[in-house]
Amino acid sequence: MTTPPIPTLDLATPAGAVPVPLLGLGTWQSEGDEAYRAVRHALEVGYRHVDTATGYGNEDQVGRGIADSGVARDEVFVTTKLPPDAAGRERETLEQSLRLLGLGHVDLWLVHWPPNKQATPGTWQAFRELRDEGLVRAIGVSNYSVDQIDELVRATGEAPAINQIPWSPADFDAELVAAHAERGVALEGYSPFKRTDMGSELLATIADTHGVTAQQVVLRWHLEHRVVVIPKSVTPARIESNLDVLGFSLSQDELARIDALGS
Repeated sequence: MTTPPIPTLDLATPAGAVPVPLLGLGTWQSEGDEAYRAVRHALEVGYRHVDTATGYGNEDQVGRGIADSGVARDEVFVTTKLPPDAAGRERETLEQSLRLLGLGHVDLWLVHWPPNKQATPGTWQAFRELRDEGLVRAIGVSNYSVDQIDELVRATGEAPAINQIPWSPADFDAELVAAHAERGVALEGYSPFKRTDMGSELLATIADTHGVTAQQVVLRWHLEHRVVVIPKSVTPARIESNLDVLGFSLSQDELARIDALGS
């Protein structure tokens, strides 16, 4: 399977922009050999971005899949995440992640959830320090509100490079998109299908127009909006189908109609 290059989005860091592929493989609920095979297959067919987390319990299998894929390390963008209950143990948790992954650094490290539902600037400062040591290329958060992001900025002077949140056409919120853009924070979405009515007549009509599936329309919608998306699957055919969204584009009218699903 030959695919066009996956478009990228630049993440802001003090050392310069770090490009992240807009489409990646999510690995939540992927375990054991199943996770290993999914990661290896995804990389073999053209993915260059893999998302995992300490809380997923599969960093070792993800790392094995990366190592055995034959794809050079500097071509793979790897994300992992700090569990909220590891606040205060940032260094040891990251070092453990790196050992399990078999990597010298990760490309993106996220605070998985606000610890104790608080922004927790101390953890964000630890992230900045570990990034500056070279163990991470870019740092961000997940499941944070705009107010919590502002608290991190007030405390440290630096905004997260990205916020990974639940996102789908049903979640579309132009004000939330604008608020992140104003702060220089990229958006990354998860659960793109779970949160959408995949039987939507609108999605079916647009899919028919382009000769694709409703799932592919949803993924293309993310790319058109420059929102990073990480659909998860362990099924080879689905992994390939999710990547096969680079050969068509949505019109401005189609985008607007899909956006309206969130209203």
